[in-house]
This record gives sequence, C-alpha cells and structure tokens, in this order.
Amino acid sequence: MEHNINKHISGRFNEELENVRNHVLSMGGLVEQQLNTALDAVNSGDAEKAKKVSKNDYKVNAMEVNIDEECTRIIAKRQPAASDLRLVVAIAKTIADLERIGDEAERIAKVALDSFTKDQQDLLVNIDNMGRQVSQMLHDVLDSFARMDVQKAFEVHKADARVDREYEALTRQIMTYMMEDPRSIPKIMDLIWSVRSLERIGDRCQNIAEYVIYFVNGKDIRHTSQEDIAKSL
Repeated sequence: MEHNINKHISGRFNEELENVRNHVLSMGGLVEQQLNTALDAVNSGDAEKAKKVSKNDYKVNAMEVNIDEECTRIIAKRQPAASDLRLVVAIAKTIADLERIGDEAERIAKVALDSFTKDQQDLLVNIDNMGRQVSQMLHDVLDSFARMDVQKAFEVHKADARVDREYEALTRQIMTYMMEDPRSIPKIMDLIWSVRSLERIGDRCQNIAEYVIYFVNGKDIRHTSQEDIAKSL
C-alpha cells in the first residue's frame, strides 16, 4: 500500500518534514551509487573506481550529520506530536543505517585493490551475484521509504532471508577454498569480509523497512515473525 505522507503529518510544519525526507532520499541515492560503484569495482578489478568510493564516503557522513541536526532542530522547535514524531524518529534511524551501508560499501570496494587468480575470480562472480541481490534490496527499500509503501517494505524485509542463505553458502564455499589452498588465506580473508559486509547491508535494508512500517502503522515490528508482520499490515 502506498501511503500519502501529507495526510500523516501536520500542515504547520509539513514543508520542513518533507524537506528533511527529501534530504534522506538524496543521501540514499548517494549510498546506492556508492554500493553499485563498489560492486562494479570488484567485478572489473578497477582500482580507480574503488578509490572513488573511498574518496566519496565523507559525503555520506556529512549528509548524515546535517540531516541529524535538522531532526534535532525540528524536535526542539516544534515538539512534534505522535505521528510527526514517528517520522522524525524513522528518519533519524534510517540515516544511521544508510551511513553504515556507506561504510560497508567502502570495505567492499577495497577488494578491488587486490589481484586474484582464475579460481579466485570464480568466487568473485558469486560475490557479485549476492551483491546485486543486496543492491536491489537497497533500491527497493529506498523506494518504499519515498512512497511510504508498507507492502514494498515488507517484501524487502522478507528478502533478507534469501541474502542470509546466500551468505551462508558463499562463506562455506570460501572456507572450503582456503582449506584446499592455505596459502591463499590472507587474500581470501578480504573476500570473507566483503561477503560479511553484503550480509550486513541486507540487515540494514531490513531495518529501514521496519522504520517505514513503524511510521505508517505505528507498530514496532522488530523481533516479530514474518507471519505476525503480515497480519499487522
């Protein structure tokens, strides 16, 4: 269900909240770009792209600080009531997760600075596949945030289970490779950390999906089963 945000917030500072929300979406767009550039860098072994991700991380951090300050100012100035306060809280939590996704993207990009053998390249292909799944989750959850669409948020929430299964399978595959070739361990550890970063990004996307549902429905669905979440929507 797409949600009309204007029906949910007070007219007297509707414009302020809408402005902050737009800043969140701009931050989300930058983080999505960072993740996709990192994945492209790893897939192509492009060190310049990897360095670009690292160089631009400060922009993500600065946006988080600025939006957080806007949220603090709104709370102090307006003392928002229930639904308005829920939006401010959802925004504050969302930007914290987006900032951490940016950090994970930077870690993933560093893998592109290594050189890998032909066998190791096969592992990179599998990592890229997982990366594209996670990138789609991020795209979809930002879309759900933009439209306050709880159904789309719920789809993202469910998608994290697939990413977790992919993470477990890839980790087993990488561990097997290291056992067969112990000399590869130092370099392959970077791959393990990148897979771990992708899994964490999936978790962050799931968090943002929960914030969307929290704002629209007023329900905290953390630690709630998928079946119970579905019933509450």
